[in-house]
Amino acid sequence: MAEKKRKPGTPGPFSRWMQKKMNARMIRKVRKGKATFMGMNVLILNTVGRRSGEPRQTPVAWFGDGEDSWLCIASGGGSQNPDWYANLMAHPEKATIELPGRGTVPVTPHTLEGSEREDAWKIISTAQPRIAKYQSKSDRVYPIVRLTPR
Repeated sequence: MAEKKRKPGTPGPFSRWMQKKMNARMIRKVRKGKATFMGMNVLILNTVGRRSGEPRQTPVAWFGDGEDSWLCIASGGGSQNPDWYANLMAHPEKATIELPGRGTVPVTPHTLEGSEREDAWKIISTAQPRIAKYQSKSDRVYPIVRLTPR
């Protein structure tokens, strides 16, 4: 049987299965207070599916931006925005995050542009230079989202 062709950058069935397993494991770790992955802090982003309306939970790396503000970068494997970003933008009023020791926090997302994005990019790329290298290999500019408590 011939393998079904898919768009470049679209994960295959094994990749999706592996991603789900890894996400579930990371969510458990965050809820147990172990909130880092590859040297980056991780939060659980709770959104609502843009088409399904179903609740979604995604572990996302974050970078501090002041006392009560979190920066997240929507790299999505380099080729396209991740589903969590599309869901977040479709239903921003339903977004919450979970951080170890803080419980669930309702947040307002704001996609950064211009000088705000440049300032946030400096914070992110200084903290994790490999992200700048990752961005340099992509044809698109990764959205950066600032999450602030509602």
